[in-house]
Amino acid sequence: MKMIRLTPLVLVLAALLSYAQQAAAQIEIGVKVSPSVNFSRTFAKDQYNFKSEGAGAGIGIGIIGDYFFGANYAFSSGLIYNSKGGKISYDYNPYVAADPNDPAIPAPIKGKDDINLQYLEIPLTLKLFTNELSAGTRLYFQGGLSLNTLLASKVNDKKIDNNTGDRYNKRFNTFEIGAILSAGIEWPLGQSTKFMGGLTYHRGLTDVDNGHYSGILGDKKIEFKNNTIALDFGLKF
Repeated sequence: MKMIRLTPLVLVLAALLSYAQQAAAQIEIGVKVSPSVNFSRTFAKDQYNFKSEGAGAGIGIGIIGDYFFGANYAFSSGLIYNSKGGKISYDYNPYVAADPNDPAIPAPIKGKDDINLQYLEIPLTLKLFTNELSAGTRLYFQGGLSLNTLLASKVNDKKIDNNTGDRYNKRFNTFEIGAILSAGIEWPLGQSTKFMGGLTYHRGLTDVDNGHYSGILGDKKIEFKNNTIALDFGLKF
């Protein structure tokens, strides 16, 4: 009688154990480091003479997770610290005079900024894997969006605007949405450990300027967006 009563409990425990093992097999957790090159895209009228003054170096580091819903398909997300930005200049002279030395004519509006923005990112992407090229080695292709929250910012290597006394965070929007395109390779290092390496392009889709350049130049249509190209190195468990 006791054996009969225990049988359903044993079956339930066995089913739960089997489900837990399957779930563990479907989820792969890892860490990655991504040195990057950052540059900006500025959208403005030609008269403002916005120019890129070169790229900046950045770094991304965080936790990633792949949830497999098929042998070669996974939903990939994570929590990643990433730095972005760029170097830009502008030079706008709206005044025309017969004598350029006329003291009544205001000086041109110009400036040069080295912008560093630090974000906490949540990628929401689909990752597609090829069949094995050799034992455990596969290529992957990844695409999707990232939801990014601004943590800190620097302009010309300073956190505080000397003109206003405010932190530079006020100059930039708190939230950013970006697109992610990536390709890479995974190969096994052991029974349950994999090394991954790849190349990722992050393209900002939303304006990160919170009206700063629009206010200086008097044009609400000016936009500043992030671009990043990163090398990805990581371990998955």
